[in-house]
Amino acid sequence: MPRPVVSDADCAVLSARLGEPLPGTAPTAPAWLCLEQPGPWGDKALVRSHLDPAVGAELQRRGDEVGVRVVLIRRPGHHADTGPAEPRRVYLAHTRPGASWLEQVAVRDAKDLLDLDFGGLARGERPEVGEPCADPLLLVCTNGRRDRCCALLGRPVADELAARHPGRVWESTHTGGHRLAPAAVALPTGYAYGRLDVATAEDVLRATAEGVVAPVGCRGRSTWSRFGQVAELVVRERVGERDADAVLVEGERADGDGWRVLVAHRDGRAWEVLLGERPQEPPRPVSCGKAPSTPSAVEALSVTRVG
Repeated sequence: MPRPVVSDADCAVLSARLGEPLPGTAPTAPAWLCLEQPGPWGDKALVRSHLDPAVGAELQRRGDEVGVRVVLIRRPGHHADTGPAEPRRVYLAHTRPGASWLEQVAVRDAKDLLDLDFGGLARGERPEVGEPCADPLLLVCTNGRRDRCCALLGRPVADELAARHPGRVWESTHTGGHRLAPAAVALPTGYAYGRLDVATAEDVLRATAEGVVAPVGCRGRSTWSRFGQVAELVVRERVGERDADAVLVEGERADGDGWRVLVAHRDGRAWEVLLGERPQEPPRPVSCGKAPSTPSAVEALSVTRVG
């Protein structure tokens, strides 16, 4: 049977053709919990996979309460009906600049993860249940039951890159932004990327290991809100800064129809970025099979040096 291919009507093709901006589309999560779960994933994978749905639902609830993003991961390759991994690999990460970390632990029962302090994880407190990871990870979304573009476009990238970097590249459930596939998140920095190919995904993995931000396809750092993501990237571009920990979002506030975000460089400089939202015309499906809608993009209206 021939392998399915994306069509002109698929959401990622339409988004790219219409030039939808990438900045400000990263998931928002200061911390991540990545649980190995082989086999098929449903559209709501934490409750529709080989994982105990009661455990998955509770992990989801606890993560949502405090801002910890819980995703399932699996090794790239054939996994049509693979049984549960024993033990399961789990990665825990915190993304704040200057305080980011990544740890791994093995668990035999996913229920054991309910003993974690999710609030502490969100605050950046190491749970001290595993071992530090020296190398970064790249999570490539391949959740085809959630959106076909993620599987059709993301899986070939994950397969090829995993062959080059065993253990550092994982398939992942939904991380947001189907229409930006192939989409990936780099840990521990939390920078998300979209419209990748094998070469640009390789650049992301290399840049993350070097402690810098890859210049192509960056959607923002999951540490910040969508407004903070855009403001940070605008300042980075203005000053030519790639060091992942050199630029921080220090404050956000609503201002009429827009937002003002304070962005600081570790050398003492600071900028106030005024941002607004702009509708993306014409309407398009934000996910395959969805009715057309009009998404909004965050854009910088002004950048003012304040320090």
